[in-house]
Amino acid sequence: MEVQSFLSQHRTRCGVEASSKKRALQILSELIAEDQPTLSADEIFLNLTARERLGSTGLGGGIAIPHCRINNCATTVGALIQLQTPIDYEAIDSKPVDLLFALIVPEEAHDEHLQTLATIAEQLSQPGYLQSLRSAKDSESLFQAAISQAVTQ
Repeated sequence: MEVQSFLSQHRTRCGVEASSKKRALQILSELIAEDQPTLSADEIFLNLTARERLGSTGLGGGIAIPHCRINNCATTVGALIQLQTPIDYEAIDSKPVDLLFALIVPEEAHDEHLQTLATIAEQLSQPGYLQSLRSAKDSESLFQAAISQAVTQ
């Protein structure tokens, strides 16, 4: 699965200011809702925070993949933000997070959800890929870095 199939330049932001996990999730929810007419930012935020209550999606190494399934979502949608200042995210290694890659998938897409999460996690485990995301200076270069080393499954 190619990252560019669910991530757009519009939903990719570099140098985002977020002082907390809650604020970062709000920003991601707003980014996704802006070009998804069937979804509201509030609905996305509620679903992402409900998922976080089950356990943090902070993977360690400064990375988080907040995700959820939503009933009226037609297809997998992603958003990527690089934070200006890392935040506490209750990650598995207790380190602050500076890269958040959010995923919203249709309610019934169990297999697709897991496959997409695995794809992103695999990419984010590659040091070169992480370095290219972290060294991006603007939203365009962050998007290009995100799609340039796409892993296919």
